[in-house]
Amino acid sequence: MQPNEIVAWLKDNPAFFDQYADELAQIYVPHSHRGQAISLAERQLLTLREKNRSLELRLGDLLQFGEENDHISEKLHQLSVSLMQADDLASMIGTLEYHLQHRFGVPHIALRLWLDSDCNLREFAPVGEAVQKLAQNLVSPYCGPYVTDEVLTWFECEANKLKSFAQFALRTGGGEPFGILVMASEDIERFYPDMGTLYLQRLSDLVSASIRRAVPQFEPNDEPMLLTEEV
Repeated sequence: MQPNEIVAWLKDNPAFFDQYADELAQIYVPHSHRGQAISLAERQLLTLREKNRSLELRLGDLLQFGEENDHISEKLHQLSVSLMQADDLASMIGTLEYHLQHRFGVPHIALRLWLDSDCNLREFAPVGEAVQKLAQNLVSPYCGPYVTDEVLTWFECEANKLKSFAQFALRTGGGEPFGILVMASEDIERFYPDMGTLYLQRLSDLVSASIRRAVPQFEPNDEPMLLTEEV
């Protein structure tokens, strides 16, 4: 008989273990770690213990993930309330930066908007066509070690110190990009390529809606605001 056939037969005949309990107690198998022989019953008990330990570890991981998600959800909720209380766009941007830096622990933040507005905020500084194309292609948040050279110039710290980035587009209700938010860190593991982006996407939706509310004449430019060389 093949081993799988034996296993199938035992599954179909559970009474076998009761009928031949004495005989089974006399069967000894090698211990997987100690190298000595132990009874079949003891081996089964060890297997169950190992499975229990594995399940406990998995349960512990799930509980940890759950607690971490609760903390992130709470911080995102606090940010949402604070953004709703902001009176104007400058206050909203200041609130966003404060929460990202002090509550989410993001050390470096850069925000750029291309909107029809008379604001003199640095966030409205002209951007290159490559940045607008990047925003157009960011159908979901990006995490990893790469950004464009132009984006690097937005940060006040030395560019070579920044090792990981998270970036996402800000979009109209119709899905057209009108800005981009980039977060950066000196830690290469802070924003890594395989990390989950669910909360980043929610943050993108939240910031996009807040800016649309804060700019009454909200209407993205039809023509890109490109960098021009000084004559």
